[in-house]
Amino acid sequence: MEFRLIDRIRELTGQPRDDVKLGIGDDGAVLAMPAGRELVMAIDTMVEGTHFLPGTAAADLGWKSLAVNLSDLAAMGAEPAWAMLALTLPRADADFVEGFAEGFAQLAGRYRLALVGGDTTGGPLCLSVAVHGFVPPGQALTRTGARIGDEVMVTGTLGDAVAGLFALRDPPLDDAHRAALRQSLVDRLTRPEPRVAAGIALRGLATACVDISDGLLADLGHICEGSRVGAELEASQLPRSAALRELHGDDESLQLALGGGDNYELCFTVPPERVAQVQSTLAGIGCPMTRIARIVDGAGVHVRAADGSPQAITMKGWEHFA
Repeated sequence: MEFRLIDRIRELTGQPRDDVKLGIGDDGAVLAMPAGRELVMAIDTMVEGTHFLPGTAAADLGWKSLAVNLSDLAAMGAEPAWAMLALTLPRADADFVEGFAEGFAQLAGRYRLALVGGDTTGGPLCLSVAVHGFVPPGQALTRTGARIGDEVMVTGTLGDAVAGLFALRDPPLDDAHRAALRQSLVDRLTRPEPRVAAGIALRGLATACVDISDGLLADLGHICEGSRVGAELEASQLPRSAALRELHGDDESLQLALGGGDNYELCFTVPPERVAQVQSTLAGIGCPMTRIARIVDGAGVHVRAADGSPQAITMKGWEHFA
């Protein structure tokens, strides 16, 4: 049964690439690095009950398990190439594998990303994906380059995914309009869109970058820590969707945008003289961006309300072992 499952995964996720010399089916993959490129690698694990609710659709898990990793590549400015998958299943479930592989392949196909190997085993439902991507030498984006005076930007909107999680945990009886708004938030949770094109476009423009997976405060904090700087964040500037504002109101949606995880947007820093160029570049690929903060001398993220006073914080972000 295990080998039949592997064969089915291979059938659904096959992607022809000249740099894959030997893919799934042997003890290891044989891959050819393109000349003049550096390799970026990332890995994420999703565990049932910790990272997703029991009963989540297999196709959504296939999509998201890859999306969260592609978001890491996006934050590094890397072009996706290859992936490996370790799939732990409570039982040999052909229907689950079919759905999972279909969701995975839907997203992988956008980037000609090839699944080149992995493992299947029995145990509590757990999904681990490792991805590999390419950047030109010396052009990988990191968390350590922010400088005092840089502007802090984010792509897209924040807070939708955690609101989607709340909607799944406690679904109320809504009219059709509110139900549609809630579904749009759930979609942000279950089918995140990694900002791969934006990350590639930011090479040579952004001084630091991180993907917002643990929440804006936590992830901007990683840039501050890595770059040894502080950030003054204007809470009123946080981009929030109309659905989030309508369903949760201004105050609660603000807290969700500050601390809610699973956004998979990019937070990045840009020198003031490059802001117009970045705005034009991202607009050209259809990626919205918002200025939310400035890098300052000091440490940590300081959030200010519209009147300049310290903003009360009730949600600080995800910590894996808290």
